[in-house]
Amino acid sequence: MGEFLSVERRGKIAILTMIKPESMNAIGTHEDCQDIIDTLRTLGDDRSVSAIILTGSGKAFSAGGNLKGMQDRTGIGVLDQPDSTRSNYRKGVQAVIRALMECEIPMIAAVNGHAIGLGCDLACTCDIRIAAESAKFACSFIKVGIVPGDGGAWLLQKVLGYPRAAELFLTGDRFDAAQAKEYGLVTDVVPDEELLDRAIAIAERIVCNPPRALRLTKRLLREAQHSRMSDILEISAAYQAIVHETADNREAINAFVEKRPPVFTGE
Repeated sequence: MGEFLSVERRGKIAILTMIKPESMNAIGTHEDCQDIIDTLRTLGDDRSVSAIILTGSGKAFSAGGNLKGMQDRTGIGVLDQPDSTRSNYRKGVQAVIRALMECEIPMIAAVNGHAIGLGCDLACTCDIRIAAESAKFACSFIKVGIVPGDGGAWLLQKVLGYPRAAELFLTGDRFDAAQAKEYGLVTDVVPDEELLDRAIAIAERIVCNPPRALRLTKRLLREAQHSRMSDILEISAAYQAIVHETADNREAINAFVEKRPPVFTGE
């Protein structure tokens, strides 16, 4: 267990819980950032993991960055000079976002409470997002006089499109789980006590599929977000050539022909 994340395994599912409820799971230090990065790297190297659930402890998913650190000019935000601040963002919070975006394991955000600023953007890095009825969201960087320095200006547009993302970033307004679903930020809103069970149920529908094909499908979806169709066709052909040589592909075809459930091994 790290200082910022706990990891619980349920078969092929890894449940990552942010465990700083006293700060509403705000990310405040480089140690917090490194714990997230190291955890994702370890899970990425583990071929027995086919889905990740990201959630928070206590009453928040994540309140984002640590404002006290900004006030004191310590931590992962502003430092003594602009060039130091730029470097600080790049090696801290931006490195976290990069690690989340580069993770090839399907990820589900189970938003259990406040997801504010960076916290909302953390959820946006996940492939699927569901929310508890009590969840609250805000892209509130503007409210403290800063811009989304974590890549949120790119992330939220990919999820919601430009007009809605512009409205949320330029107003900084808070919105609830029902509005998040209306906007398309989350796919489902459930009672608080059912949130983790619903996330696990979604994860189980994912992990029953061939592990290598799962990871390459996610990578293909990520690449398609910023590539031309011609480029995606080339990548698709290459990935298809890889998965056609897996034992799981042969098992899937044999099981279909033989009218039986497949048994996938990850090979």
